[in-house]
Amino acid sequence: MFNRRQTLALLGGAAAATALPFAARAAPKQLKTLRIGWQKNGVLALAKGNGALEKRFEQRGVSVSWSEFSSGPPLLEALGAGAIDFGPTGDVPPLFAQAAGGNLVYAGTYRGAPDGSAILVHKDSPFQSIADLKGKRVAFKRGSSAHNFTVKALRTAGLTVADINASDLSPPDAAAAFTAGQIDAWTIWDPYFAVAEKRPETRVLATGRGIVESWSFFLSNGDFAASHGDILADVLDELALVGRGAQENLDETIRTLAKITGVPEDIERIVLTREGADLSKVAAVTPEAVAYQQALADEFFDLKIVPKKLNVSDIVWRGKQA
Repeated sequence: MFNRRQTLALLGGAAAATALPFAARAAPKQLKTLRIGWQKNGVLALAKGNGALEKRFEQRGVSVSWSEFSSGPPLLEALGAGAIDFGPTGDVPPLFAQAAGGNLVYAGTYRGAPDGSAILVHKDSPFQSIADLKGKRVAFKRGSSAHNFTVKALRTAGLTVADINASDLSPPDAAAAFTAGQIDAWTIWDPYFAVAEKRPETRVLATGRGIVESWSFFLSNGDFAASHGDILADVLDELALVGRGAQENLDETIRTLAKITGVPEDIERIVLTREGADLSKVAAVTPEAVAYQQALADEFFDLKIVPKKLNVSDIVWRGKQA
């Protein structure tokens, strides 16, 4: 069982940067360091653990640096500002980043388990359905995939975000608030969900299955993609290779991820064996993915969550020759 310090250590890590205009373009130059933002999950975390990208680029004289983030919004803020070159995120953060004029592009996709996100309540709480959350304190990170899940989950009960007392909290802050009983419910994703789910005081009110699709994305800084498309293509290719190898040997994958993320092996096993979890699902940005994001962008604009109409295809990377 985790104490509060261990839980916060697991959930910790974030960064921020000041956004620059999308139109800003740096002159192409020889790349010396590939700067990657990562979170405590997925194939990119695994690649960090086994040094796959370092090996791929060693003979080209390109080193790799890593910056950890607790959620997508601060990662994309850093990406759009040029503080990092590449990173993963859920479906909602790119919408806010694009609306803010962030200099970034969609570069690839991956799919997660539908049950990899959940709304959690306290075990002894009276809440038995989504409808019971009306007027209650519900925490989620604004602009994250949990934001989308919360919106869609509430809709199944005929509610909107206006019907709850929403708290914009990062995973570390939400974990502390949930443990202290300062919030009634918490919308969160793996591996934070898997950690909290193991605690005896936690009960799962609903998972994402049947409520929200589990699309996630790899994004790149716009200048980086324009100047170093060959590197970006190789990154995505290597991640696909890592994902396929990882899926073929889950026991070794679990051990490796546990070492690099600090997430215990039993938690990693829960995450990687949920129905639909598949590390090999690294792919290009397909028309299906763009259509999903566009529908989400339109929905969030109609709900006045994002401040402007977005054309997702405007910031889709078309390949190293684009």
